[in-house]
Amino acid sequence: MDFLILVLFIPACFALNMIPGPNNLLSMANAQRYGFKYAVGAGIGRIFAFVVMIFLAATGLATVLYASETIFLTIKIIGAVYLFWVAFKLWNSKTSEVEEQKEHNNSIYLLAKQEFLLAAGNPKAILIFTAFLPQFIDANQSSGSQFFILGATFLLLEFLAISVYAIFGVYLRNWFSKPNMKQLFNRFCAFFIGSIGISLLIERKV
Repeated sequence: MDFLILVLFIPACFALNMIPGPNNLLSMANAQRYGFKYAVGAGIGRIFAFVVMIFLAATGLATVLYASETIFLTIKIIGAVYLFWVAFKLWNSKTSEVEEQKEHNNSIYLLAKQEFLLAAGNPKAILIFTAFLPQFIDANQSSGSQFFILGATFLLLEFLAISVYAIFGVYLRNWFSKPNMKQLFNRFCAFFIGSIGISLLIERKV
């Protein structure tokens, strides 16, 4: 793969990774509630969802999914409903639930599952892999190997974004140490996640 293309891809890609979407807000909220390890561990669920999407994009199936009005609308509705559910859970979460969650053996697994479903239900992620990645593919070279390199780079940068938001969330724990302030922060994240769900429903496919 052309090194210059990769140099151009990395900053543009990282800008997308750092957008405060629902998954990044959830990472920040998880870090604030449970700690850095839990937030980063949960982020693996998001990475797995993106691995599936990159595979679909490389095989051309993602383009078919995006082109289908019915499938795209179904994904959008399911994704929006799940965003509302996550927002509802965050809004009504209690600080006492944090310790209970930490004591649960499958807590990271459950948080990772939540991240996976949130990422998989976001049709904007499909658009990234069907419209953004192909712009950096050289038609004169093997598209498979290029998708692999771009996809691996995207995932590494996404994991870095998860870590950055998790660090920010941990930093906020010092600011929101009181139970009422923690609840305020959770509801702040819930409000924005719910707002993203509303925008997802009303936004038209381009």
